[in-house]
Amino acid sequence: MTTRTEPQAWDGGWLREARRCPSPNFGPRPAGASIDLIVLHSISLPPGQYGGPEVEQLFTNRLDWDAHPYFQQIRGMEVSAHFFIRRNGELVQFVDADARAWHAGASCWRGRHNCNDDSVGIELEGLEGDTFEPAQYQALARLCRHLAQRYPIEHVAGHEHIAPGRKLDPGAGFDWAHLQQALAWGKKFFPPATQAQASDPTAT
Repeated sequence: MTTRTEPQAWDGGWLREARRCPSPNFGPRPAGASIDLIVLHSISLPPGQYGGPEVEQLFTNRLDWDAHPYFQQIRGMEVSAHFFIRRNGELVQFVDADARAWHAGASCWRGRHNCNDDSVGIELEGLEGDTFEPAQYQALARLCRHLAQRYPIEHVAGHEHIAPGRKLDPGAGFDWAHLQQALAWGKKFFPPATQAQASDPTAT
């Protein structure tokens, strides 16, 4: 995909329309990294509960580990994503997209390991296997277009695709066909496992 600049939309690597919530959990990308991958995740804290401040607190190292029993399982984690899309479509940005966020972990896609190095991580407020809201798909498609205007995006994959067996998000409830149709991007941009879904709505 040809990279095009849209200076009105961006302030450096910060998308102007996103609410900024800066995270300390980031670092520089390797020299020469080509930011050509979008990685989709799902997250809710506590799992299955939506609308609270906990995800933002996690990504900014302010989560009260004692506030819920589940938090003991992730106690001390220092993680982040570039963007977070809430159930109502609100877009939050934690890390400058020019920088390396900590969202992918051990991973491999298109023959490259360490996907944090050259990807943009997008978290959707949701639960693995559950469905997502129309407002989220609208915000996601708009965000992907903005990213493709700034970076040479050539791939979109789920965490489940870049870390198979270790991660399951965004999960079976994510409608890849919907995203493909909204973006009108070719099949080459998406994981092969999603192609059957795009061509056959009954495929699982």
